[in-house]
Amino acid sequence: MTGAVAVAALLVAGCGPMSRTHRDPGNSHEVVTSAPAPAPGEAHAEIRVQGGRVSPPSGWLEARRGQPVRITVTSDVADELHVHGYDVEAELPPGVPVTVRFPAELTGVFEVETHESKLVLTQLAVR
Repeated sequence: MTGAVAVAALLVAGCGPMSRTHRDPGNSHEVVTSAPAPAPGEAHAEIRVQGGRVSPPSGWLEARRGQPVRITVTSDVADELHVHGYDVEAELPPGVPVTVRFPAELTGVFEVETHESKLVLTQLAVR
């Protein structure tokens, strides 16, 4: 029994500093369940595909050369996201937001589409 008490005492002692996070203000254990907030200076788009329709309707995402780009897509069916020219690809599981990040290093206009459903999600214009 003394061995079990010693193990319990070590476990409690080992958790001591962590338990402070529960009582000290400013220490939370929040879990992020939405798309990450854009970083300062980041070009970003949040796109939803549902019932074969793109929301918001396909448009332009403008970025400066060298600017970070973040695109978050949520699709109601399994598909694949592809950013042409940059060859950025990501699997889109149904109902799960997927975010791709990359620096806008190439100038021009690049189509962002889904492979299976062949939907144009947006056009990335880098100047």
